[in-house]
Amino acid sequence: QVQLVESGGGLVQAGGSLRLSCVASGSMLRINSMGWYRQLPGKQRELVASITSSGSANYADSVKGRFTISRDNARTVHLQMNSLKPEDTAVYYCKYAGGLSNNWGQGTQVTVSS
Repeated sequence: QVQLVESGGGLVQAGGSLRLSCVASGSMLRINSMGWYRQLPGKQRELVASITSSGSANYADSVKGRFTISRDNARTVHLQMNSLKPEDTAVYYCKYAGGLSNNWGQGTQVTVSS
C-alpha cells in the first residue's frame, strides 16, 4: 500500500501560478507512474499530467504549455501550474500506479479567480 500526501493548493488570480507537491510513502514498485488528476463536483476525475519512473511525461491537451510535471526522486512529484485559468479550478488528486495497485491522495483544492 502506498500513501500519498499532497500540498500546495490554494487561491490564485487568473494568470498566476501554483506548485503542487505529492510525497509517497510505503512500498513502491521500481517501475511505476505518478500523476495528477482533477475533479469538479458532479464530473468525472480527469488526467492532468503523469510521469513514469523513467521520466516520460504525459499531459492533457488543456494544460500543455502551461503545466509541467516533474519528479525530484522516486517518491516526490510536483506539478508546476502557470498561466492559470478559472477553468483550472478543481480538486487536484495525486495518483500512484504500480503493477495492479492504484492509490490516491486526499486531494487539494485549487481555485483560480477571474
